[in-house]
Amino acid sequence: LQVILVSANKLTRYIEPCQLTEDFGGTLTYDHMDWLNKRLVFEKFTKESTSLLDELALINNGSDKGTQQERDRSIDLNFLPSVDPETVLQTGHELLSELQQRRFNGSDGGVSWSPMDDELLAQPQVMKLLDSLREQYTRYQEVCRQRSKRTQLEEIQQKVMQVVNWLEGPGSEQLRTQWGIGDSIRASQALQQKHEEIESQHSEWFAVYVELNQQIAALLNAGDEEDLVELKALQQQLSDVCYRQASQLEFRQNLLQAALEFHSVAQDLSQQLDGLLGMLCVDVAPADGASIQQTLKLLEEKLKSVDLGLQGLREKGQSLLDQISNQASWAYGKDVTIENKENVDHIQGVMEDMQLRKQRCEDMVDVRRLKMLQMVQLFKCEEDAAQAVEWLSELLDALLKTHIRLGDDAQETKVLLEKHRKFVDVAQSTYDYGRQLLQATVVLCQSLRCTSRSSGDTLPRLNRVWKQFTVTSEERVHRLETAVAFHSTAEKILQECPEQPETFNEMDQFDEIEAVGKSLLDRLTVPVVYPDGSEQYFGSPSDMASAAEHIREKMKLVSLKKQQLRQPEATTPES
Repeated sequence: LQVILVSANKLTRYIEPCQLTEDFGGTLTYDHMDWLNKRLVFEKFTKESTSLLDELALINNGSDKGTQQERDRSIDLNFLPSVDPETVLQTGHELLSELQQRRFNGSDGGVSWSPMDDELLAQPQVMKLLDSLREQYTRYQEVCRQRSKRTQLEEIQQKVMQVVNWLEGPGSEQLRTQWGIGDSIRASQALQQKHEEIESQHSEWFAVYVELNQQIAALLNAGDEEDLVELKALQQQLSDVCYRQASQLEFRQNLLQAALEFHSVAQDLSQQLDGLLGMLCVDVAPADGASIQQTLKLLEEKLKSVDLGLQGLREKGQSLLDQISNQASWAYGKDVTIENKENVDHIQGVMEDMQLRKQRCEDMVDVRRLKMLQMVQLFKCEEDAAQAVEWLSELLDALLKTHIRLGDDAQETKVLLEKHRKFVDVAQSTYDYGRQLLQATVVLCQSLRCTSRSSGDTLPRLNRVWKQFTVTSEERVHRLETAVAFHSTAEKILQECPEQPETFNEMDQFDEIEAVGKSLLDRLTVPVVYPDGSEQYFGSPSDMASAAEHIREKMKLVSLKKQQLRQPEATTPES
């Protein structure tokens, strides 16, 4: 080689500008610090990867020879490499990526550059080291996985046996001692609380079972043929024991829950029967029919509620008996006949006792219902009897205020007399109806063993009003009959022809009609006197004056007729 000394501005005569850096007037893009950093990274990676390869080879080769104990001991001594393989691999990949780039990280102009010779030579070295690392690291991972799997399998076996031994030992013994259902709500609740404590202890072991089952499932999914049979056997054994124990706990819980519901229904029914019996033992004296109807409705509702309660008790009791009959399947070989017989006898005894108490209440309800219905009839009879008195009073009032006309002629008076008789028949029916009702109240009071309620007020009122009506009616009949006689005679006299005076030779008829008219007028001014001394007039004074005026008119006509008949038969023209 020949050394030539030239100035910096003349280098381009000997070297192409593309091979000179900017410092020498060229266009070559070059960052010395970047190159230096890459070189340091390359040397560090080469050192670490070489050391790591030796360690991994020692670990991997030690696991391939010797007995199982020797392999385990070899792995234990060199289990962890001095550096993290993942970190070294990551560093190598980043270095290789940098070496394969076509531009420096620090270039700003984006001009392409040609890598240095040492960089070109470093790429295959890095690739070779990475390949070796990946191969050894893969083998190392497999060794670790096998070791971890064996350790995990041993731990699982140990935990499985712990769970199985406890469930089949202390856990089963706890359930063997719990067979009763209690004889009340409080006793059942105490047994339920004890069972919850047992379940709490079991739940801790069931949590271990769930965790173990997940671990076993994960190992089974790994697909190792050599451990598959052993894992499945462990899983099956653990599942059988846990499911059997869980089923026993659930059966016991359901049994206690059914017993608690049975005792709860029995207590509610007992309280209902006590309330119904207390209501039936109290003698009631309702004030009216509405109160009786309300009491009867309340009794029916309570009795219906008791029926539903007893039906619910029977359903709960039968369900509980069915569960007890299936209890022998969980007996663990223990004879539970005595315990079951006590439970069955208690359940049947409670249901029979409730049935007898209900029957007694039903009998008492029937008696109370009959008594209440009789009281309803009594109140109804008293109410209707009082109504009959009111009706009769209204008839009397109508007789005095509206039945005042005496008719304008005999025919009309006869019609009024016939209507009055029908009116009296209605009053008679009303009175008879009231008397029958009052007689019925006497019979009902005797049946109910209570003092007659109608004789003190209603019966005297009925008799008093009836006597007043009878007196008033008789006076009305007398007036109408007198009016008929008056009108008939007056009409006969007035209808005779004047050409036949011989028919009136006797003047007694005129005197008789005048006497009847005066008598009728006198009666119109006389009040009706009742047995108690009280007096009452028909209609108003104006009504009586109108009737009297009509009678006087007819009497005037009769008097005029009488005067005509007394005059001479022949009269002069002057007269």
